[in-house]
Amino acid sequence: MPLCRSHDKLAALPRDPRADEYPMPSVPYGWYAVLRSRELRPGKVVSLHYFGRALIAFRGADGRPAVRDAHCPHYGAHLGAGGKVVDGTVECPFHGWRFGADGRCVEAPFAARTPKVSLGGFPVREHSGLVFVYAGPGEPSWEVPEIPETGSKDFAAPIDDTCRARIHIQEMRENIVDESHFHFIHGQSEPPVQEWRADGPFAEARGRISRRVLGWVIDNTFDAFMYGPGVMVVRTHGPVLSVTAVALSTPVDDRTSELRMLYYIRKPARLPFLTPLAKLVFRMEALDEVREEVEIWDHKIHQARPVLLPHEKGIKALRRWYAQFYPSDLPVHPSDLPAHPGDLPAHPGDLPAHPGDLPAHPGDLSAATATRD
Repeated sequence: MPLCRSHDKLAALPRDPRADEYPMPSVPYGWYAVLRSRELRPGKVVSLHYFGRALIAFRGADGRPAVRDAHCPHYGAHLGAGGKVVDGTVECPFHGWRFGADGRCVEAPFAARTPKVSLGGFPVREHSGLVFVYAGPGEPSWEVPEIPETGSKDFAAPIDDTCRARIHIQEMRENIVDESHFHFIHGQSEPPVQEWRADGPFAEARGRISRRVLGWVIDNTFDAFMYGPGVMVVRTHGPVLSVTAVALSTPVDDRTSELRMLYYIRKPARLPFLTPLAKLVFRMEALDEVREEVEIWDHKIHQARPVLLPHEKGIKALRRWYAQFYPSDLPVHPSDLPAHPGDLPAHPGDLPAHPGDLPAHPGDLSAATATRD
C-alpha cells in the first residue's frame, strides 16, 4: 500500500449538499489574522471579505490598523472600491464622507452637522507581522501571544501559502489531531502518539513525526500551540530541519474557510547558505500535501459522531475544547461527541469534563451575532 495517494479526480465529483451542513455557527468566537502587516501600507485601503462580510482595512493617523465594514452608511458605496485614506481617515469615493479608525463619521460635505453614524468593525491587534481581529460578542478576554520566530534572524523569510476550501474552520483545526491521516497524507509509517493539554482558550498537542524525505529519515518532534479557533503555531524540531508553521484559519462565509500557512525555516547554523535549498525541498514535500488535504476537505461531510478507533483520541479532545468558542445554548453542542457509537450519554450534560477543564467564562458568552458591530 502506498503511503500517499492521489486525489486529483476529486474536483470532478458532484458535491453532496450535506457537505455544507454544520451544527455549529460558521464563525467561532476568537482572534483571526486577516492580513500580514506588510500588506497594509500607510495611506492605502485594502478590501477584505471574511465572516460573510465585506470589510476594509487601513491605517489611522497613528499608524495603527483598523478593520471596518466596507459599505458607507450614507448611500451604500463600497469604501474599498475607489475609497482613499485622507489624514488617517477613509474617504468614500461617492460623496466624500470620511470615517476615522474607530468607525465614526468625522466629515460629511454639505452637511450642517456631521451625522452620528459609524462603520461597524472589530477590535484589532498587530504583532508578529500580522493584523488580528476579534470576532465575538463584547470585548476580548484573552490575547494571542507574540510569535518570536516571526522577527528572529535565525529564521528565513516565510514561505507564504494560502488556500481556501468549502469546509468549516473547526475541521481544519481537527486535522492536527487526526492521528491516522498522518500515514496516508504525510507518509508516517504509524499514527503518531500525541499528548494533549488544554488551558482555557489555549491548547497544546505534542508528538513525533517520522518520514523519509529524499532518501533521508526525518525524525522530528512537533509541538502544536493553539490560540483559540483561528491561530495555531506548530514547531517541528529535528537534526536536519526545524520549521515553525503559523497556521491561520479564518471563516470566509458560511461555506468557505481560508487556510494561510506561514512556514518559518530555521537557517542551518553552520551552513546558512543552504537555506534556499532547505526552503525548496520543503516546498516540494509539504505544499502538495496541503493541496491534497484541501481536495479532500472540499468533498467531505461533517460527522457529528464519527466512528473513532481506540487510538483516535485527538478529535474527541479537540472538539470538547473547541466547543467553548460557540454560544453555550446551541441545540446540538459540538462537544457532544462519544468515544464510540455505543457510548452516547442519556443527556449531553452527562458528558464528563475533559481534564483540560474548560474555563468558566465561555459559558457566559451570549448567543449574539458572531461579529462585533
